[in-house]
Amino acid sequence: MSSLVESFARHLTRIDVAAAALFVVLLASIVSRRASSRRVKTTKLNGPKGKNPIVGLFPTLLRSENPAALIEGWVKEFGPVFSLPMGLGRTNVTITDVKAASHFLARDTGVYHQTGLAKIFIENLFGRGLLWAEEDDHRRQRKALTPAFSVSATRSYLSVFYDSAYKIKSNWETLLDNGSRMVEVQSWMNHASLDDLGIAGFGHDFGALDGKDPEVIKIFEAFERPESSGWVSKVLFILGPAFPILQRLPARHNRTMKRIKSSMAAVADMILVPSGRKGSGAADADQAKSIDKSIMGLLVKAETASNGLSMSEEEVLAQNTLLFAGYETTSISLTWALIELSRHQDKQTALREEFAQFEGRDPTWEELSGLPYLNSITQEVLRLHPPLPNINRTATEDDVIPLSNPITTAAGETTTQLVVAKGTTVACPIAFINQSEELWGPDAKEFKPERWIEGADGKDGIGAGAKAIQGYHHLLTFSDGPRLCLGRNFAIGNFKATLSVLIRNFSFELPDGVVTKIGSHRGILARPKLEGQNGPKVPLIVKRIE
Repeated sequence: MSSLVESFARHLTRIDVAAAALFVVLLASIVSRRASSRRVKTTKLNGPKGKNPIVGLFPTLLRSENPAALIEGWVKEFGPVFSLPMGLGRTNVTITDVKAASHFLARDTGVYHQTGLAKIFIENLFGRGLLWAEEDDHRRQRKALTPAFSVSATRSYLSVFYDSAYKIKSNWETLLDNGSRMVEVQSWMNHASLDDLGIAGFGHDFGALDGKDPEVIKIFEAFERPESSGWVSKVLFILGPAFPILQRLPARHNRTMKRIKSSMAAVADMILVPSGRKGSGAADADQAKSIDKSIMGLLVKAETASNGLSMSEEEVLAQNTLLFAGYETTSISLTWALIELSRHQDKQTALREEFAQFEGRDPTWEELSGLPYLNSITQEVLRLHPPLPNINRTATEDDVIPLSNPITTAAGETTTQLVVAKGTTVACPIAFINQSEELWGPDAKEFKPERWIEGADGKDGIGAGAKAIQGYHHLLTFSDGPRLCLGRNFAIGNFKATLSVLIRNFSFELPDGVVTKIGSHRGILARPKLEGQNGPKVPLIVKRIE
């Protein structure tokens, strides 16, 4: 017998050993889960079945190009609250009921925390900043950050947004003069967002719109490529919800995240250098002044506050999440705006006509905020194309979630509330809620900015169902509750200023007209792409407005 074992052992590869070890860990986890008994049980719900007992429907959700459509099919079959198998005996609860969603989001950072996978992912990429923090730490950091993201603070960055937009204009005019007909707009939105966040956020100009090739954008773009993750990384990520600790292994995607974190930290670290450099020359003085006015500069002041809200150096550096969050979300939203306006030429013309009143000058912050059609375009893009389609949290204690309407459980019982046991993961699919026909009407999936504009009777086209949503303009794009996006004013101001310059100076068309197919490119966040393009590329026909 021993010789057979020795012979078998000699033929084992490292992969065999790793697979066996992983199997033992999985088995131990299942046994542990089944052995544990809890007094409170999550309400048993109906829902789709997973074909794979190890990973459940997690890969299906990851691969979906249209998560809202996927959720819509399940809502039609199982109702507004249902369960999703995530493998290894784990079941997530998905809530699309507005009353339930409001309760859930209101208790974020308290009863509900980031999932174990998200916590490690965020820490690996950004550190222990606002996005990572919970409860008292979250409240303290958010309170310290709030002044830097106020409307008055954000208004001061408008000139930064316009400067970047005019750099895009200059570059595009050069391309058109040289005979180009198509412009790949998404890469330009990326560069503008990076420069805006660099200057306004850190007092640092990355120079992406000036032709520089900063290391941080190389790393961001590398992370967007599928080949940046080997098969080991993909397997570890698929198993991540069950075993978050696997995300600490030195797989390729984890090494890439650490490169992003180091690159952003290097920029943020410059702000923590003693301010004595201000007197060392004109250039240094200008840079120091720019840093003082930046978001991170304001955070350094908060670090030395004596009101109990100060942040450690590690926490200040970890707020570099704003660079990534702003870079990704603003560029995605601007790209979608140009796509939708290319699809709907009449709406593009209407927006351009609204800007005609500002001949020879740029709108002020107050004027941008007071333009009805620009506001409606902004809100409709945010409604149909939220950069983050889903919010997942894990209950840290037992909870009871109220429902708008009664549901029938898997046991055939009728209930008006949902019991959630400690340790249960709850998902709120904001992309679906933002375009639910039950809430927004039969035209919910259409790009219809006019729904936001009040008529002569003082009423808009937003139904009572949608108005029950408590988020920003009845949207959950910026989340809600304690985690309501702190940078929403910054993002919206950036979006409006950039779009105002582009629409006043250029017209946009899709390469094949309205039949042009738009796909989805999977990176950290889903980005639009024209079908047939290699990577997240959106080439549009761009013409100068004479």
